[in-house]
Amino acid sequence: MEEEELECLNPSAEKRYFPESLDSSDGDDEGVLACDDLELNPFDGLPYSSRYYKLLKEREELPIWKEKYSFMENLLQNQVVIVSGEAKCGKSSQVPQWCAEYCLSIHYQHGGVICTQVHKQTAVQLALRVADEMDVNIGHEVGYVIPFENCCTSETILRYCTDDMLQREMMSSPFLGSYGVIILDDVHERSIATDVLLGLLKDVLLARPELKLIINTSPLLLSKLSSYYGNVPLIEVKNKYPVEVVYLSGAHKDTLESILSLIFEIHHSGEKGDMVVFLACEQDIEKAYEIVCQEGSNLNPDLGELVVVPLYPTEKCSSFKPSEETERRGQVYLRRVVLTTSCGESLICSNTVRFVIDVGVERRKVYNPRIRADSLVTQPISQSQAEIRKQILGPSSSGKLFCLYSEEFASRDMKPLQPAEMQEANLTSMVLFMKRIDIAGLGHCDFMNQPAPESLMQALEDLDYLAALDNDGNLSEFGIIMSEFPLDPQLSKAILASCEFDCVDEMLTIAAMVTAPDCFSPLPRGAEAAALTRWQSFLHPEGDHFTLINIYKAYQETALGATSEHCVETWCQDHFLHCSALRAADAIRAELTEIIRRIELPYAEPAFGSQENTLNIKKALLSGFFMQIARDVDGSGNYLMLTHKQVAQLHPLSGYSLTKKLPEWVLFHKFSISENNYIRVTSEISPELFMQLAPQYYFSNLPPSESKDLLRQALDPLSPLSTPTPKKDQKAYDKCPETTAEQRCIVQ
Repeated sequence: MEEEELECLNPSAEKRYFPESLDSSDGDDEGVLACDDLELNPFDGLPYSSRYYKLLKEREELPIWKEKYSFMENLLQNQVVIVSGEAKCGKSSQVPQWCAEYCLSIHYQHGGVICTQVHKQTAVQLALRVADEMDVNIGHEVGYVIPFENCCTSETILRYCTDDMLQREMMSSPFLGSYGVIILDDVHERSIATDVLLGLLKDVLLARPELKLIINTSPLLLSKLSSYYGNVPLIEVKNKYPVEVVYLSGAHKDTLESILSLIFEIHHSGEKGDMVVFLACEQDIEKAYEIVCQEGSNLNPDLGELVVVPLYPTEKCSSFKPSEETERRGQVYLRRVVLTTSCGESLICSNTVRFVIDVGVERRKVYNPRIRADSLVTQPISQSQAEIRKQILGPSSSGKLFCLYSEEFASRDMKPLQPAEMQEANLTSMVLFMKRIDIAGLGHCDFMNQPAPESLMQALEDLDYLAALDNDGNLSEFGIIMSEFPLDPQLSKAILASCEFDCVDEMLTIAAMVTAPDCFSPLPRGAEAAALTRWQSFLHPEGDHFTLINIYKAYQETALGATSEHCVETWCQDHFLHCSALRAADAIRAELTEIIRRIELPYAEPAFGSQENTLNIKKALLSGFFMQIARDVDGSGNYLMLTHKQVAQLHPLSGYSLTKKLPEWVLFHKFSISENNYIRVTSEISPELFMQLAPQYYFSNLPPSESKDLLRQALDPLSPLSTPTPKKDQKAYDKCPETTAEQRCIVQ
């Protein structure tokens, strides 16, 4: 049927959607006709610019271009198509454009195109690139949707979005009726949202036979995907380039020193080209940046200038794309050294890279459901990631990949693919979403890899504690409203509680500030005292949550009174704050406020600063974060978690650390097990307030401890303290959370 529809189109339109037929023509007359056809852009009706034809030549050089005709044929005849190719083959930018051509050819009768990305910065960069290639305006014909930012209109034909945003869209439109083609890109990264979409879209495809699904992946996931989706057509793109790989096995002992030595060795060699260095974590980027900048200033100027570019994958619009192939500053040669981590691969959009240095390990967050905390674990990257880093060098025959590990390490310790996030992460948000989708009849999800059972039990238990579930294990009214917020369920619950305690305005500010990137700049060398003095002006005696409100209010006042954006940026620099993080918090807060108004929750007038308001904010925080309480057990800052035996310290930049005031009981926002077990964003609470707001059955399920006895004493001052838990009972102490989780899940 679809083929017949295409045949009905005029010949010029057919040539436009199948450019290979133009490329293969031999007659001069046909070439002139093709040029006439391409004069007007079918997406906006305007003449093509000269830049369009320049970029078209570049697109035709991409490895995937020769597969266009095969792809379009398969798209017409099948509902699901898998596209397999290595990094930089062009599948993320070209396949969505071809799908847009297909939708245009059938007059958008089934909707437009949406392409998911795992990382928000990649979605933004691809949307900008594709809008340029299609010769249309970003935000109109091509746009992007990422958390707390929507750069689309109702007329947008092709949308790039993060996978979690498409997942959220299913809450209001379970069958995604606005789209005729859905593209899941970079499926091999195995994010939770992508895995959930892979499962849910099976049912959507059955309900909508006209819907097309394209799955872009690396070759290593092909066999698993083929068995998961059955007998579907496969487009394989071959683009492996010969790259010289140098293994430096001895470098693993002191990785940072080896990297720095290698950077300067390459620079002294005189070989032209930029460098990309893949480090284990963002802290390593900061260390390497400082040292390379310091040492680089002492280099022989005849070798050229060494420009260090830190590229943090968590930042939305960061990318590495020099404006010219051989940029010069005056007459001095410029060599760039890009420092990045895992997930930074997709942000390298340059043909000037000739050297890649790969440490071969990454620091990953692995969630432990027993203690409700992430552990930061350094582990080998996957073979797939190693291959992507190699492909950054592209077709350059002079490129070199320096691996700071042995060939044996690569084959023995590196797994083919990175683990599915669903088996390593906190699943509470995912379970809340699945419970919400169950209302729409899509609750059953055939996952490619089953979630970790213990994590599922912990997620159900936490949602039950948060009153998000009813007695039958379905979403309660509270749970339905909580799922409306694109936040962690605990934060959503705190916002709902703030409606009851008349502190919504303040709670929205806290939620925005803890959701946005960290607003504090790293302490600059030589200016530590000045930075701390500036920060101390924002400190609030009641805790870090209140300090964040002070910072946001000061930023807002500055922004309102500033004559230009430059004035705001200067103020942020003077106070050692990240302007981009505060802008993000502003956007997040605006969206949360809109949600509050849309679902008509009560919104009290702000009253920040009064004693009653301070107490109400703590009540709202405790309503959501009663599972994140710690007590200073010895008066010296060793905080023992209430739910388990982990001991942590206040973060050095916490207001309590700066003022040397150590409260006995604190509520904290974040805790990760690493070299330094820091609890971050902490505020003092009282045992009496905790006992007033924590669910009774949560308290009764806490393992025996001195802290629990003190809390019971706060509830009933006349009750005697229990005998301290003897050492021989510690095994039972360890097992208690797991047993509780099982019991709660049986109830569900």
